Amino acid sequence: MPERHIFSRNVPSRRPCLTAVLRMAGLRPTRQRVALAEILFGGEHRHVSAEGLLAEAAASKVNVSLATVYNTLHQFRSAGLLREVAVDAARSYFDTDTSDHHHFYLEDEERVVDIPASAIVIQNLPEPPAGMNITHVDVVVRVRKGA
Repeated sequence: MPERHIFSRNVPSRRPCLTAVLRMAGLRPTRQRVALAEILFGGEHRHVSAEGLLAEAAASKVNVSLATVYNTLHQFRSAGLLREVAVDAARSYFDTDTSDHHHFYLEDEERVVDIPASAIVIQNLPEPPAGMNITHVDVVVRVRKGA
């Protein structure tokens, strides 16, 4: 029997799967949302800023504005597809890992790195206001290279 070589594999697009995910999250799967979802969720869990995602979109020939990127990231967060990590009043990153965990913010690199939830013990939380429940606690530990 002759040896067969497969030079390219027909890998099915994730587009139908992401379209279904967006619909289940209550979002209309527009062309731009699906394209940004493919960039965001196409690999390992990661942290991305709006400006970083815009640059990735441009490199992937996805024509979107910064306002569209911001709107999409916030819609994905509201739908539970992303977690927002606010490192200061003017800067947020969006995490594709929505599980409970915490973060280091590497100030010198302007980068966010995961800290496992089990690495930090939260004690003595105040009672939430009447009728409210604590949903989660976000800890961001800011670090900078020493001298």
